[in-house]
Amino acid sequence: MARRLRPVGLDFVETAPLRLVFAAEVAAPPEAVYRALAEEVEAWPHWFAAVTLARSVDGGAGREVRLSGGIRFMETIMATVPAERYAYRVDETNAPGLHALLEEWRLTPVGSGTRVQWTFAAAGAAPLRISLRLGRAALGRACRDAVRTLDRRLASTAA
Repeated sequence: MARRLRPVGLDFVETAPLRLVFAAEVAAPPEAVYRALAEEVEAWPHWFAAVTLARSVDGGAGREVRLSGGIRFMETIMATVPAERYAYRVDETNAPGLHALLEEWRLTPVGSGTRVQWTFAAAGAAPLRISLRLGRAALGRACRDAVRTLDRRLASTAA
């Protein structure tokens, strides 16, 4: 059953009770990474293994995302700065114990490539916070694997 979450602003990425930050470097330029994140939403399942469905809604102002295991999110896009920043807030989910969630992707040029930083900012019940802290390594691995897969995908489409 879907529940509405507490709406939060972009400042939540810095003030959330739980912040998990992961980073990886890729060979692709920031423009290509941004395009894959923000403009080619439907392709997310091809490079982020946990994502089974992603699609733009409300004329691109939001997204619907489904994860393996049956978790669903309805999101509002909060920031779109081409080649630099992409952020979205979860408005509705069936994930238990979650009160608020904002995710931000920051892109920084590094040589001819990009440093991709993903921040997962959340508020929730104690069991959720504990499980996210315990699962930090797995979530970080999933992020790094997704970014590496995205980099390979971008390299193959550029060739």
